[in-house]
Order: sequence, then structure tokens, then C-alpha cells
Amino acid sequence: MKRHLALALTCLLLLPLASRAAGTLLAQQSIEIDASPKAVWNLVKDFNGLHKWHPGFKDDVIKSGKNNRKGAVRTLTLQSGESFDEELLFWNDERRYFRYRIIGDSPFPITDYVSTMAVQKGKHARTRLAWQGKFKNKEGSGKTDEEVVQMINDAYKAGVENVKALAEKK
Repeated sequence: MKRHLALALTCLLLLPLASRAAGTLLAQQSIEIDASPKAVWNLVKDFNGLHKWHPGFKDDVIKSGKNNRKGAVRTLTLQSGESFDEELLFWNDERRYFRYRIIGDSPFPITDYVSTMAVQKGKHARTRLAWQGKFKNKEGSGKTDEEVVQMINDAYKAGVENVKALAEKK
């Protein structure tokens, strides 16, 4: 009887975590690039350099902290003129990987956004660039989960395809 009661209490305590996780959405894009991992990493590694390789952004400025250091905060400006802030959570030059999150409000219909970018050795002397984000659909956004995921996937796709074009041009 005590085991059943303990199991029931455990389930009740974990239920809020399960419902929270159930609302988490995932967007991801990756691409194989005919360039070295070092060359691809050099294009994407600067936390304050997104506007240099992503066609959707016109500016990227570190407003606090130091570039490529945990805690740095950047203000991104879209081509449309809208701005929002992101915080660097983790950056590793040796592993060619970083993670960041949106802080405060953004022009996107999402909340709880955390994203990673990784550059890895690919097949046949190529490099794999992977961009992934987890987030929730903002309550009252008027968008379905599928529409929100597609919007983020489209943004990632535009970015990774442009990195490929830039890296392979050299």
C-alpha cells in the first residue's frame, strides 16, 4: 500500500513537468558544406556576428559582457528594423559549439527559446553545420505549433544555406 501511495505522489509531482515539456517545440536544420570545420566555424562563431552571415539580420551588437563569453548579451536587429536581445549561455571554441537564449520580448510568436549551433566533421571531408532550437508557442500568438516551428525552421534554413554559399565561395 505504501508503495502505491508513493508512486501516486511521485506521479502527481511529475505531472506539471510533463505538461510543461509537452508544450516544447523543436526546430532544426543542418547542412553539409564543402569546407573545413575551421572555415565554417570561423564564419559563425562570433556571437556578435550573426548579421554577417544571416540574410534576415542587419545588425548585431554586444550590449553587455564580452563577445563569445558566457553571459554576453547581444541586441539583434532584423532587416525589418525590429530588435530583441539574446544571452550567450555556453561557447566552446575547441568543440565548435555555442548555446544562447532570447531574453525579454521578441517579435516572434515564441517563448522560452534556447538554441544551439554546432560545427562538426561531416562525411567525405565535408563539414556539418547544425542549428537547433527549443521553444514554446507564445500564448495568444494566433499561430499553430506547426506554423511556429516552420517559421523558425525557415529562418534556420536561410542561415545555414547562406553559410554554405559563403564557405564554398572561398
